[in-house]
Amino acid sequence: MAKHGKRTTAARAQFEGKANLTVEDAVKLIKTAATAKFDETVEIAMNLGVDPRHADQMVRGVVTLPNGTGKTVRVAVFARGAKADEAKAAGADIVGAEDLLETIQGGKIEFDRCIATPDMMPLVGRLGKILGPRNLMPNPKVGTVTMDVAQAVGNAKGGEVQFKVEKAGVIHGGVGKVSFDDAKLAENIRAFVEAVTRAKPAGAKGTYVKKVSVSSTMGPGVSLDLASTANA
Repeated sequence: MAKHGKRTTAARAQFEGKANLTVEDAVKLIKTAATAKFDETVEIAMNLGVDPRHADQMVRGVVTLPNGTGKTVRVAVFARGAKADEAKAAGADIVGAEDLLETIQGGKIEFDRCIATPDMMPLVGRLGKILGPRNLMPNPKVGTVTMDVAQAVGNAKGGEVQFKVEKAGVIHGGVGKVSFDDAKLAENIRAFVEAVTRAKPAGAKGTYVKKVSVSSTMGPGVSLDLASTANA
């Protein structure tokens, strides 16, 4: 049986016997147990009653967290001419076309979000096998294939989080940092749950949201009382 360190053992003891907490109580517990030497991310996991192998049960979307993510997001934009200039002015970290394609094909991926204008998609499409598995492929459904590159860059930098259900019917996402105020974390958690709830697919049958849990990067998780996740 694996041995746990003192920090992990102490954190688990704090969570012992606790489940289905209100969002506010869960946030307090997570912050108390987060003792890592860095500003841990508060992560949410939602267990959904869907089978994403069926197209009509796929859950995918985007949410702009009201208080941001606390993370510096590096943005790459595929664009030419005036749109490339627009992206640079909006704060994009990397802007290019064929040159950016070659950089990525060479294994250099120094960005967290990829945006493209529609005319660039035939070029970007060649990168499907590289960007797809990393969930970096631009997609019009989440606003990353657009002519309004300035808005897309601003959204990516300002707290926008993309989500996509995994094979087991689970959605993961970061909703802030443990250094955030309790109220801001609670607001972000509720915004994320609301966005996933709104994204309920037509093919979902029975209970859609089965369980919601939150944790810090290095800490244990705790389940939330589903009623408390709804915005008042």
